[in-house]
Amino acid sequence: MPFKVEEYLKPDGASPFGKWFNGLSREAAYKVVTARARMENGNLAAVKWVGAIGEYRIDWGPGLRIYLARDGKDLVILFGGGTKKRQQADIREAEALLAEYRRRKAQARKATPKAKGKK
Repeated sequence: MPFKVEEYLKPDGASPFGKWFNGLSREAAYKVVTARARMENGNLAAVKWVGAIGEYRIDWGPGLRIYLARDGKDLVILFGGGTKKRQQADIREAEALLAEYRRRKAQARKATPKAKGKK
């Protein structure tokens, strides 16, 4: 089952994933693009779920990780990380970004008036 994959954007429009991705080497970026394409095609075999946070592991070099969450039928890429040493800190960061994403989405829903049915 294919997924719509989107990047989480902070309130100022910054992409934590984009910032990380732009700092990668060409080879590492290629691995990440391939991983994203696999996710879009429904292949989540490399994802380990830790609660609501998914950790897509790319076995290359020191290790690359893409942190994501599900939003209905969609996947939201929160940000990217690296080594096993930083894994717990990266998961905490992903949890904070997910909480912010959910809070902002709930606020947007409250601000949008519900459509009334036709009579």
